[in-house]
Amino acid sequence: MRIKELTDYLEHIAPLSLQESYDNSGLIIGDASREIQGVLICLDVTEAVVSEAIERGCNLIVSHHPLIFQGIKRLTGENYIQRCIALAIKHDIAIYAIHTNLDNTLMRGVNTRIAEMLGVVNYRALQPKAPPADVAYDCPPELIGTGLIGELPEPMPFEDFLHKVKKTMRVACLKHTALPEEPLRIVALCGGAGSFLLRTAIQAGAQMYISADFKYHEFFIADGKIVIVDIGHYESEQFTMELLKEMIREKFTTFACHVTRHVTNPVHYL
Repeated sequence: MRIKELTDYLEHIAPLSLQESYDNSGLIIGDASREIQGVLICLDVTEAVVSEAIERGCNLIVSHHPLIFQGIKRLTGENYIQRCIALAIKHDIAIYAIHTNLDNTLMRGVNTRIAEMLGVVNYRALQPKAPPADVAYDCPPELIGTGLIGELPEPMPFEDFLHKVKKTMRVACLKHTALPEEPLRIVALCGGAGSFLLRTAIQAGAQMYISADFKYHEFFIADGKIVIVDIGHYESEQFTMELLKEMIREKFTTFACHVTRHVTNPVHYL
């Protein structure tokens, strides 16, 4: 089984043309024609993750976040990105990223997994995108786009749902704006840094917006129109690793596929 066969499969689910302009999804390091010996899945590529791939005999790392976003002008080992690149090349480990293209599909994307875990149903893309024109992509248009909006099967108190979010998403601490007394029914969400969709969520009629990386002054934008819930970047996307493992194992059975043992979240809570 060649690396290209696996990446072609992943790109059928999440075409590269769906990624944002700033992104760097796809094969970042390695030869696509090489045979796969094993796959290690992670959210972030760190030195510990590359070392784990070496230890477990995996020559392909599938990461959600790209290791390289911008151009590399030198490889002197002065930061973790350069050290990861050097270590991966030295041990013939390929690195593939599936980032905002997986965010921007609701067929089996990042936000779909969050919605399923929280019990959000009848969902659609919060900010729709045009279907990719360069590939045959059999995804309904309402399921292509950034973020997600849907509803709860039955209305429930805001505080009760927040407790569910905290437990289900394994959040040590969540931040939120004031809770109204009315019942919650319409929920919007976006894995990762989604503050840019806050006004879109308000305009779409969402009562709550779950995402991460909100700045202090952005919480004022809620202004009683919506409840902002910041659950943390890593926390919102951590289950993407199991999603990728399921995708790969459903299609390929000739090599081992592991989720990293390492928690790569750089944020710690006291």
